[in-house]
Amino acid sequence: MVYFVNFIILGDHIAPEIEEVASGVNKITNSALLVGDSNWSITTGWRLMFVSEAVPAALFTILLFFVPETPRYLAMTGKDEKALNILTKINGRSKAQEIMSEIKATVVEKKEKLFTYGALVIFIGIMLSVFQQAVGINAVLYYAPRIFESLGMGNPMMQTVIMGIVNISFTLLAIFTVEKWGRKPLLIWGSLGMAIGAAGVMLTSMSSAIPPVVAVVSIMIYSASFMFSWGPICWVLISEIFPNTIRGAAVAIAVAFQWIFNFIVSSTFVPMYNMSPAFTYGLYGVICVLAAVFVWKLVPETKGKTLEDMTKLWKKK
Repeated sequence: MVYFVNFIILGDHIAPEIEEVASGVNKITNSALLVGDSNWSITTGWRLMFVSEAVPAALFTILLFFVPETPRYLAMTGKDEKALNILTKINGRSKAQEIMSEIKATVVEKKEKLFTYGALVIFIGIMLSVFQQAVGINAVLYYAPRIFESLGMGNPMMQTVIMGIVNISFTLLAIFTVEKWGRKPLLIWGSLGMAIGAAGVMLTSMSSAIPPVVAVVSIMIYSASFMFSWGPICWVLISEIFPNTIRGAAVAIAVAFQWIFNFIVSSTFVPMYNMSPAFTYGLYGVICVLAAVFVWKLVPETKGKTLEDMTKLWKKK
């Protein structure tokens, strides 16, 4: 949605170099218009884009009042009937009773030390967060207009709108297949798809004989592959893999590493891209392949498993 909002806000105020290429007019005769458009984006455009975020933020605040507490929390606070009602809506009466019994058996347990189940589960949680950012997706999303501009693909905001449509379409793919195909297959195939997309951009950067549209399509493949895999599935796994008694602290650590690497990737992208686009996307491609191997070898499948099942799994390990 934000791609469309920003595109509408920007309107005809496109970047000077893009407008010159598109119109082919003389720089001198059109300089006042170009400077004016550029200044508008710098002084006004970004402010309108920023304040537009207040609308979904307000809607989110209102809708949160209609979100029920989790059954696990309700059981911990003695509200068993409310917990059972919510579980019944999700799972049906018979399954709800079974899950409720498992929850009641664990909520009374005391919190355990972080490494009670070994270092491996913590390492996997951290690396899921690290790989989600290290594949470079946020750098691509943050700087998509600049990337499309450097490829000479016309109005870069239009390209980002198209990328937004692709992104939401493939996010829906994850929503409808995650419980059917499982978490691991989606992550592995997504990683390989991202590697292919990154390789396409790298090759385009290395050879002027390859048309720029190949790079644009490769970026779309890269982004789409992330959106049906690491984008949503990483969050699902982080919420599912940890045993219940260490879950709070373990999730906090994993998410902290996610934001640390978000900062590292987004702050290093521009210097690396300016130095060598081919190296930058080549590096992201290698990381994508490593992410696929990591998931294949180390990450357990959590489809159809409860938190109690994961506790038993890590105890065995």
